[in-house]
Amino acid sequence: MAEIRVENLHKSFAAFTAVRDSTFIVPDGDFFCLLGPSGCGKTTTLRMIAGLELPTSGRILLGGEDVTFKRASQRDIAFVFQLFALYPHMNVRTNIAYPLRSQAMLRDDVNRRVDEAARILRITHLLDRSVSGLSSGDRQRVALGRAIVREPLAFLLDEPLGALDAEFRDVMCGELRALHDRLKATTVYVTHDQLEAMAMADTIALMNQGMVEQLGTPQDIYDRPASLFVADFIGSPPMNFLPFPGRVAPGDRTVRVNNVDIALPEIREGTEDAELVLGVRPEHIELSDDSSLRAEVIDAEYLGTTQIVTLSMTAGASVKARIPASIHVQPGEHTGLSFQPGLLSLFDRASGRALRTALHDESTHG
Repeated sequence: MAEIRVENLHKSFAAFTAVRDSTFIVPDGDFFCLLGPSGCGKTTTLRMIAGLELPTSGRILLGGEDVTFKRASQRDIAFVFQLFALYPHMNVRTNIAYPLRSQAMLRDDVNRRVDEAARILRITHLLDRSVSGLSSGDRQRVALGRAIVREPLAFLLDEPLGALDAEFRDVMCGELRALHDRLKATTVYVTHDQLEAMAMADTIALMNQGMVEQLGTPQDIYDRPASLFVADFIGSPPMNFLPFPGRVAPGDRTVRVNNVDIALPEIREGTEDAELVLGVRPEHIELSDDSSLRAEVIDAEYLGTTQIVTLSMTAGASVKARIPASIHVQPGEHTGLSFQPGLLSLFDRASGRALRTALHDESTHG
């Protein structure tokens, strides 16, 4: 397997820019997710890595070799598509063996690789079946098997679970990650589903409007979002935002929201007068009668062990809190809210970027 290095990758289609100066490294053996909303450039980036699209500018290195303008057939990669792309007139064995037979590999070697791939994917009992009669999950396994037998430098997967129903998609997430751990393969996986990315990825590149908005581990991106976009895209429900006009100076430990001082870690970076946004995850909000920050309960969504409570604050701001299901709340009642100060984020609304707090510094340097 090999490292993939993307340097200042840019792709334009006439006046439209699909990918804008993207730079990242996929370490050898990493499960790397390109995540983002539709139209953000993630599939175009994957297609350029695969050689199915040529970049306008920038470089792509695979295992240290510059493959920027090489054809897909000249790159030692395997591609798995969302819609499987299987040959319906062939059985499972023949579909999996096809890329090896097209290379004129010896029959015994082909059979050995096909049998090994089928064993890994637990589809040995399907090898003599027609693919047209298989379930969507089994067809996806066959598509993965066809990629595995090639033993490529890297696997590229473009939303491979998108055609599956929600329940089976969860099962396949676990199986794909387990498969990756067994093969130790460098994998680039495209998805718009944050739950897939958070469950499987070692590293996530979150893209927005053709650019990599943030690069990091799932926990880094969730706990320390670099921008308002990241904080809003990651999380279910997403981070709550409380805008307020004001100014913060280095050393400040509070911000004033709805005429109430909210405790923060020590601010390390100040701003001039600007509109700021306080960000708080739903699980970092607690209901407390002792708090002077008041809100009215609007709704409660029961989720088993937890519930999502929607609350309306003074001045019309609305927040969602994730609290234990054992806490009884009723729509229309009033309660106090308290935030966990070490877990809050502060953003500049105009630029969208996060302002550094003690949490960010400790996580970066500690």
